[in-house]
Amino acid sequence: MKSLVESALGDDWNKLPPALKAHYGRGNLHEVGHMDIDFPWFMQGYLHLLRLLGALLNRRGRQIPVTVDKYYNNQQQRWIRAFLFPDQKIVCFQSLLVSAGDNQLIEFVNPVFGLQMYVRVTDGIVRYSGVRYVCKLGKMLLSIPECLVLGHTSIEEQAVDQHHFMMDFRLVHPLFGQLFRYSGVFKVDDGNCSVNETF
Repeated sequence: MKSLVESALGDDWNKLPPALKAHYGRGNLHEVGHMDIDFPWFMQGYLHLLRLLGALLNRRGRQIPVTVDKYYNNQQQRWIRAFLFPDQKIVCFQSLLVSAGDNQLIEFVNPVFGLQMYVRVTDGIVRYSGVRYVCKLGKMLLSIPECLVLGHTSIEEQAVDQHHFMMDFRLVHPLFGQLFRYSGVFKVDDGNCSVNETF
């Protein structure tokens, strides 16, 4: 059975290098890497609030060790990211990835709020582009314009070699500029996934 991203990409899946195919493989996956996290000073309070909702991170850092565990359950993929900061505090950021049809996916940061994205491949790079934020109320999915929240989302993931890939996640608001960015390099190590479900 295909993974969510493989299904969303369709024939573009065949354009991916091995490192990205491993990154988006089906089944339990474990990834290790380091990330840089940055945001402007005026976002600190807002990010504290978002952390209470389960979204993003409210700490900056350079070359922060990160592990990412992923597993499938009922056509959904759960991601659990654990960041180890220099003070030895571990901060976790979890999400649930589901299909939105065609070339689109929704990543929920809690049972209610999520981000819908369009995904494609160009020049061997996986590129995500935000479509809208969503609010799930029962069976209804309400649309929230990007400019009313954090602005436009863009993600790029590119192979570094046969086993490593780099990712770059940015949130850019039309009025306030870049509000959040994290980026880093990872290696996939399948078979070592160890996760706990919280939502």
